[in-house]
Amino acid sequence: MQALTQGLVSGSTHLCIGQEAVPVGACEALRDDDPLITTYRGHGWLLARGVDPVDFFAEILGRDSALNGGRAGSAYMSAAEHHVYGENSIVGAGVPIAVGLGLACRRAGDGRIPVVSIGDGAMNQGNVHESLNMASVLRIPMIVVVENNGYAEMTPSAMLTAVPAAQRAAAYAMVGLEVDGNDPQAVRDVVAGARSTSLESGRPVLVEAHTHRLGGHYSGDAQAYRPAGELEKHRQSDPLVQGRKLLSEEQAGRVEADVAMLVEDAFERAVAIAAPKAEEAGTHVYAR
Repeated sequence: MQALTQGLVSGSTHLCIGQEAVPVGACEALRDDDPLITTYRGHGWLLARGVDPVDFFAEILGRDSALNGGRAGSAYMSAAEHHVYGENSIVGAGVPIAVGLGLACRRAGDGRIPVVSIGDGAMNQGNVHESLNMASVLRIPMIVVVENNGYAEMTPSAMLTAVPAAQRAAAYAMVGLEVDGNDPQAVRDVVAGARSTSLESGRPVLVEAHTHRLGGHYSGDAQAYRPAGELEKHRQSDPLVQGRKLLSEEQAGRVEADVAMLVEDAFERAVAIAAPKAEEAGTHVYAR
């Protein structure tokens, strides 16, 4: 957010503040080589997968990073060496990609299973319905993690969705699970169970993680649609606040100092990286 206010970031960003426990818990339960696809709110997933913070910041800043060379920005980062097959700004578009990855994993027979994160609003997209139906019919093991933060962009989810995500799973002959998305240990346990269930049953499994978005839909969102006091209420269940309670004051202070130093160092090193050269704008662009 500081980089945004300083004018160092072009365009907008979609931060996962308040939703950190979902990627942290899920990635703890997955194999490192399980394919991963995220939404444009995927920063937490990439960091949880082990992406270097310097490359991560450099990509958001549009620098010539080792990650995507400044082409991806905040919303389209990918990291093949970490088996992250990309963020995606098209709502729900990651699900059909996960179906294809699931087919590849099944044919390889190597025990990998793709995981795709979507928002609860994406459950109303036609391509998500078609993909879940196809994945179940074709008996493709995969996990769909629905990060239900209560808002579909700027509209309360209750105004748009008649049946919650986990309950819809039965319509696709899938197992549907719910979990407190602010508890990383609970997320880890449920996703680990979902992984085993999906591989054993040969069908996709849906995990609905209930969480709260503590920022706007995007970086310029004034959030005028939020009821008074809602943010203050949700901050009480912030996974970082809850996690701090598990540590002593000394332990928490040490962790916070270490993280602050890591972030500051990574950001300064990222800022120092040059922007891509204009004459290389067409690199990696192909046409027939």
